[in-house]
Amino acid sequence: MYSGSGFSNWEIGDVDVFIDEKGMHHLFHLIIPNHDYIAHAVSKDGLSWKRVKNALFVGDPGEWDDDMLWTMHVSKRSDKKGYEMYYTGLKRQDKGIEQKVGRAVSADLIHWEKENFEGLPFKSEAPHYESFSNNPREWISFRDPFKYTYEGEDYLLICARSASGPIYRRGCIGVAKREKEGFVLQKPLHFPYVYDDVECPCVIEIKGTHYLLGSIREDVKVRYWSAPEFKGEYCAFHNNVLLPQGNYAARVVKDGAHFLVYNFYFADGNVNTHRVIPPPKELDIDKSGRLLLKSYYYWEKLYQKTILQKDLPQPLPILGNPTADFVQENENKWRFGCRSGYEIYCFEKPSMDFVWEGTLAVEGMGKTGFVIECDKEGTAYYISIDFVNGFVQFRAWGFNEKDVKNNFIFENIQTNQFEIQDNKQIYFKIIRYGNYYELSINDVVKLTLLDFRYNEGKIGIYVCSAVISVSDSKIHVIPEPENEYAASDPEKYSKDYSRMVQINPS
Repeated sequence: MYSGSGFSNWEIGDVDVFIDEKGMHHLFHLIIPNHDYIAHAVSKDGLSWKRVKNALFVGDPGEWDDDMLWTMHVSKRSDKKGYEMYYTGLKRQDKGIEQKVGRAVSADLIHWEKENFEGLPFKSEAPHYESFSNNPREWISFRDPFKYTYEGEDYLLICARSASGPIYRRGCIGVAKREKEGFVLQKPLHFPYVYDDVECPCVIEIKGTHYLLGSIREDVKVRYWSAPEFKGEYCAFHNNVLLPQGNYAARVVKDGAHFLVYNFYFADGNVNTHRVIPPPKELDIDKSGRLLLKSYYYWEKLYQKTILQKDLPQPLPILGNPTADFVQENENKWRFGCRSGYEIYCFEKPSMDFVWEGTLAVEGMGKTGFVIECDKEGTAYYISIDFVNGFVQFRAWGFNEKDVKNNFIFENIQTNQFEIQDNKQIYFKIIRYGNYYELSINDVVKLTLLDFRYNEGKIGIYVCSAVISVSDSKIHVIPEPENEYAASDPEKYSKDYSRMVQINPS
């Protein structure tokens, strides 16, 4: 994982990832709050990152980008002569009212030069988009470019604003097509008539269908729309949330046969708190054409040891509820029951970082779920699995020693939905990787978040007025994550990058 922290632990802004011919992952991201340069980090596996030479800095006084740099997108040049980065720039003289899109080029992804001609940089203009004379908010959204090549022609997707509509619902995904004279604005690629802005747009084609992704400020979620053709019309499914709350600025990159989703996460659900780039997820589609999140394929390469359920410690109760009981039906099945109230059954985890997978089944009504980092009094992270209503929640629940009048913590950190099976049974996979937590239900990622509250304790199951079982489970031991912070010697890390490429041949 990667946080890039310096004086502030929320310096990371919007992200973009490019995977080069050697399989090296290149992460480009903004630096908040100054927006004065675009940082660059590299990774062999998409999990552990090292900072290298910063990509771009704000322009000299008087230049079009002398104030701030905002979101970027890196891709191969259409003329095959290296790479290009389209990015957002602001000028001091404009005092933040106008945002423009320009370009930088590179031969090696490390050294970048600004190169603007053929109408670059360009800005939001009528008739399709807000302009200097039509900006009721008194500032114009025109940022977060994403280059997409379709049928041999280049387009830029842009977070823009329609020229008409209710002020707080004008957010749209704008599009400009590369012509001989430069990029020419066309009507919006998608105008949902709902949001103030649709940030960090991107588009991908999977199995003949085009999918648009956008990050929504109103609820801090990543949503998506689909269309049979690149130019639309784009429609939403009944639930078009791709990444649950706290995940933001998602971008998709192709990794061989895999589509990887990268984003950053707002810890504590607050934009001005700790921001971390979590491990990527993979995109897939179901039989109805809906996007699904899958666990990153690389996790399996990290498995150091696998412990089958029959070799795990026996779960023990910690609350002492007399109506609860536990039966080990066979070497691969645990059965838990509790007639009245709660009981938590825990055991020592084999390592700090792990992947725990298996089958959870429930009989009748009642409550159940998992606990992680559980202490002797039940303070822990709780993953609530509601088999009746199809809700899954990740919450912090425990003792609050700082307030004797409210001596408890009960906070829902993230919530999502899952499809209920008639047999009230799920296949679960829980990943604990540092402070990153991920839950998959029936091979679909439903929770993906970071939290820093609890770091030590046991893992297990809780049950309330129900009978449940865990069967055929196993725990994979994985190594602790590496954390890398900015280096003071960019040339040293440029050499490290060259070494990493040499030991990671294609």
